[in-house]
Amino acid sequence: MTVTGIGGLFFRAKDPGALQAWYGEHLGVALDDSYQWMQQAGPTVFMPFAQDTDYFPADRQWMINFRVAKLDGLISTLREAGIAVITKPEWDTPETGRFARIHDPEGNPIELWEPPVE
Repeated sequence: MTVTGIGGLFFRAKDPGALQAWYGEHLGVALDDSYQWMQQAGPTVFMPFAQDTDYFPADRQWMINFRVAKLDGLISTLREAGIAVITKPEWDTPETGRFARIHDPEGNPIELWEPPVE
């Protein structure tokens, strides 16, 4: 018996409804009537980090990484909506793809990942 994928991501929020609406509006994470988001199949990285990592903020226990297509377009759309987007050339490699970082309205870190073209 093996796990076949991630079935959900659950986290606390000060205003769950507003936060869910933000994810739907800005990232397209829209839920159907049964609270499911039907995503495209693809790779998922499952990686525990050392307690002292600086890969994401020390005051957060997790960071979600969303696979995206057309990262440049999404970055433009997010910036037009007033959302701060961080990019660094050293994050991007032909082997791993391209990355950007944002935070949701409650300060949760989000990594946007455009996988490399194969």
